[in-house]
Amino acid sequence: MLSFENDYSEGAHPAILERIAKANMDQYPGYGSDAICESAKAKIREACGDADAEVFFLVGGTQTNQVVIDSMLSEVEGVVAVDTGHVNVHEAGAIEATGHKVLTLPAHDGKMDAGELDAYCAAFMADGNRDHMVWPGMVYVSHPTEYGTLYTKAELGALHAVCGKYGIPLFVDGARLGYGLTARGADVTMADLARLADVFYVGGTKVGALMGEAVVFTHRNMPRHFLTIVKRHGALLAKGFLLGIQFDTLFTDGLYTAIARHANEQADRIREALTAKGYVMPLVNTTNQIFVTLSDERYRELTAKVRLGFWEKPDAEHTTVRIATSWATTDEHVDELIALL
Repeated sequence: MLSFENDYSEGAHPAILERIAKANMDQYPGYGSDAICESAKAKIREACGDADAEVFFLVGGTQTNQVVIDSMLSEVEGVVAVDTGHVNVHEAGAIEATGHKVLTLPAHDGKMDAGELDAYCAAFMADGNRDHMVWPGMVYVSHPTEYGTLYTKAELGALHAVCGKYGIPLFVDGARLGYGLTARGADVTMADLARLADVFYVGGTKVGALMGEAVVFTHRNMPRHFLTIVKRHGALLAKGFLLGIQFDTLFTDGLYTAIARHANEQADRIREALTAKGYVMPLVNTTNQIFVTLSDERYRELTAKVRLGFWEKPDAEHTTVRIATSWATTDEHVDELIALL
């Protein structure tokens, strides 16, 4: 059965498995304190153009979001996100479980508007009852968004300016960062993120790794005792060298961007076919996630032969699905899907 359900159905890029196999009988210090992790961190700093960036490897996206947000907020603060944001919708209350409320703003094709953020913060500060309320202590956005859309450099710059105005950090979820960096029309680089975000992460789980995310704290602002905080959250991997090997491989010879670009190009082929065949796409992006609305009858026909990601029910007779490509999506897979369409 074909699968376009997500971008992490396969194991890992063969180059990563080869590196792990070669290192399998070597012995390394624990918890990421090894030479391979240091090499990977150096390569990520170079990609960021920030020699002072502090990098920490975590095992997955939800753990990363929860740990970073909890470590950077005080007990009276919450995190501002759009209503469709991953931390608000698809993390099973992981942020709230740490005692921090997710404070929502409306999404615009998955994105946060800087003007609305400014107005929200201004209204909060003007509220005479603010000491009885959850304070906005951080802003969370993802790039790409839940809908595969991208922030421009100007949009991130505007969010950065509002965060600076109110003295709160900007956190960019980069679970699918590779696809955002290599998408058609994208103008945001890792160096831009290092300049405009206070913390962001480079996704590995959804971009060719077995698992793992690389958190990047800019301007030497990693919270004190961060490793201890990670451990308290149950997110510290004893065999940290396994994460280091993966990111060291991904950031050698441009592999990370090459495999992400491949996924985007395969997604473009599918978009072209959907358009030619008259399918309805509620929004169009240039990353590896494609959203298409199907009649329920067509949905049943297709999902009998191909795994698609359920997204939502826009009405009683239609289903919106997500088609996701990955580093492993072949021309043959795409050809089969197009034939089914």
